[in-house]
Amino acid sequence: MAVAAAGIATLRQAGPVAVVHGGGRAIDADLKARGKAPRFVDGLRITDGDTLATVVAVLAGRINTVFVGALVAAGIKAVGLTGADASIGLSSLAPPLQTTAGSTADLGLVGVPGGGPVTLLTDLLSLGYVPVIASVGVAPDGTLLNVNADTLAAHLAKKIGAARLIVAGKTAGVFDDAGRTCAALGPAEARAMVAAGAARDGMVAKLAACLDAIDGGVAEVRIVDGRGGEYTGAPGTTIAKHQLSQSRVHQVA
Repeated sequence: MAVAAAGIATLRQAGPVAVVHGGGRAIDADLKARGKAPRFVDGLRITDGDTLATVVAVLAGRINTVFVGALVAAGIKAVGLTGADASIGLSSLAPPLQTTAGSTADLGLVGVPGGGPVTLLTDLLSLGYVPVIASVGVAPDGTLLNVNADTLAAHLAKKIGAARLIVAGKTAGVFDDAGRTCAALGPAEARAMVAAGAARDGMVAKLAACLDAIDGGVAEVRIVDGRGGEYTGAPGTTIAKHQLSQSRVHQVA
């Protein structure tokens, strides 16, 4: 967490920052410790009631609190939230997923963020705070839902009018068929990669979120390997609305 916090502190020096986090590996570890196998389809977690309880406990409890503490130690005015706070992650139950394999999958208690107000976020940002949001959504009836972190980040980036979305994970961007990182992709080319099966597993959901952000007015999305805490210069893929998509530009290692 300290490495991530230091990277976010660097970003904060350039302007307001909001953070959305998941915690897939910690959730998987908790489930496996109780003898329950995690289940995924196209990078999205299938969530039953027992799994949801683990998601909420791990994300809203353990990870969010530790993350906020690390940011405070790095000199950041951080505030821990979930998508349930002030309905910023107001969500509807996800419909059956049409998978890339052509089948249909029921995701269970998974939310799709919609029209929740973001006044709380914009107020915190204007006051110099860094909101740290665990990817737990809430239905209109108060039911908590598991929301993919990339999906929630893209949704909130659109709602607050963010100029840039950085998706920091353990993958150095989008890879082509030869295993090389594409340094730049246009939206049309990114969609074509998903349709052709060149993007698989977790990258399918990640690209869907990134393209949703671009369609919603975010000027630039970066998919980077964030494990070193370097978010602006780390190897990765940039997707921008006006990026030329006739040919891929590759990252030079």
